[in-house]
Amino acid sequence: MTTMTTRNPYVAPRAAVADASEEVQPVRIFSVSGRIGRARYIVYTILLPLLIMMLAGAASAALGPLGIAVIAAGWVAMIVLSIMLTIQRSHDFNMSGWFALLWLVPLANLAFWFIPGTDGANRFGGKTPPNSVGVLIGVWLLPILFVGGILAAVSIPAYQDYVKRAEQRR
Repeated sequence: MTTMTTRNPYVAPRAAVADASEEVQPVRIFSVSGRIGRARYIVYTILLPLLIMMLAGAASAALGPLGIAVIAAGWVAMIVLSIMLTIQRSHDFNMSGWFALLWLVPLANLAFWFIPGTDGANRFGGKTPPNSVGVLIGVWLLPILFVGGILAAVSIPAYQDYVKRAEQRR
């Protein structure tokens, strides 16, 4: 009996082999470096300024005469946060932060909602993390709220006019 002490080169590897996971960078809201994906950008640029202005309005109501300064500080915070998020969004599709100046051009700023980000890492950082369930719910609720708001803006005055005409006929 002979034992085979040499290794068979045709045997499948026995080591656990997995695909290398791609590096994902964390989301930093209060930073101009890094990247932010489309869905997160849409939700953050709508809900965070809304939250800031609601807090500023409540503080303004509580402070009385100093309320104007609180509202002004809220506006400044809202604009600075929006610019920071837009710079990160520019980085997501591999553009310089200066491209964020497009944010000032009406309707052209919607490009940040529709231009897809770079797949994988780019010169501004690793891939953006996957969207959470809350972000996805926010992204899908926003168009519903916009369309509902437009319908309400059209239908409520029309209904009030209808009621007024109906009362005049009596």
